[in-house]
Amino acid sequence: MSTLTLDKRIQDIANKVRSGERLTIEDGLYLYDTPDLLSVAQLANEVNQKKNGNNVYFIENMYINPTNVCEASCSFCGFKRKPGEEGAYTMDEEALLKYVSDRWNDNIREFHIVGGHNHEVPFDYYLNTIRTLKKHYPQATIKAYTGAEIEFFSRIAGISMKEVLEELIKAGLDTLPGGGAEILTERYREKMSPDKASTDQWLEAHEIAHGLGLKTHATMLYGSIESFEERLIHMDRLRQLQDRTNGYMVFIPLAMQPRSINAGLKRRTSAFDDMRTVAISRLMLDNFDHIKAYWINIGVQLTQMALTFGSDDIHGTLIEERISHSVGALTSAGITRDELIHLIKTAGRTPVERDTFYNIIKEY
Repeated sequence: MSTLTLDKRIQDIANKVRSGERLTIEDGLYLYDTPDLLSVAQLANEVNQKKNGNNVYFIENMYINPTNVCEASCSFCGFKRKPGEEGAYTMDEEALLKYVSDRWNDNIREFHIVGGHNHEVPFDYYLNTIRTLKKHYPQATIKAYTGAEIEFFSRIAGISMKEVLEELIKAGLDTLPGGGAEILTERYREKMSPDKASTDQWLEAHEIAHGLGLKTHATMLYGSIESFEERLIHMDRLRQLQDRTNGYMVFIPLAMQPRSINAGLKRRTSAFDDMRTVAISRLMLDNFDHIKAYWINIGVQLTQMALTFGSDDIHGTLIEERISHSVGALTSAGITRDELIHLIKTAGRTPVERDTFYNIIKEY
């Protein structure tokens, strides 16, 4: 790292990082406060280079949202519909298979499946979604159902979260996505997602999954009512669980999208906040191997910048992303393999196609 900074506190933080000492929430608050963003970036880049070298990972994947009917009323969501509301849908098996076959190509390695908390259908509907996809596309990894959905299934099925996960694994589940975490503090959840899993329940779902042998993902939805301290508490809770289980593969900071595409830039996170949050994530989450820059939310150009702010993963092709776009994401709903490779190469990094579990498929 450059020693251009004259800020002694940043130098002290850099020394802690280099000696393997864990950063505190107070350190994180200073990194959010300092105007010396480039020194924060340089330190995060240094950490990432030690972990991942020049590699930047991507995957060919397809998003599937089997239903948008949802009992929850999250204030940030534009995707959900009430039963019977215009635009509400629940795919049956035929519709599911048609949706996939219309978008399928033989390079796709992962189905990313999340949806509404639809209490109009039984738990077996969600199991059958996985069974059907596993039967017809056995080569694809099934990344399905957030920690919040696991808690929801437990309620509608009247069984424990462990039993829910055991049934899903029998049906063909390979990993949990990181969604539903939002911000892992109860002040935030009571205001923004009061009908969904609590902080403890979301963490418990992942801890149980790790205990059953699943590697999972973790997210943070930032840019609304949370404080910087709450973002850091969120990261700290994740790394404490990671200390116990080593079950998380990657952390994905997600920038909040406005409720309407016409809401104006004033309600979007700033480029500075996006880059700073990526960098701080890399520095705080010392026991995570990978930090993902989610191009759907921050755009491809900031995603390129994020590769020098501590990120080593840019997600995937998606094919047709709906949830962020339902609340005004300005990016395209999908991207091609060639575009991903170009994005990484022109940032001076090495594109590495991976599977869900970060096994290397091909370097470009």
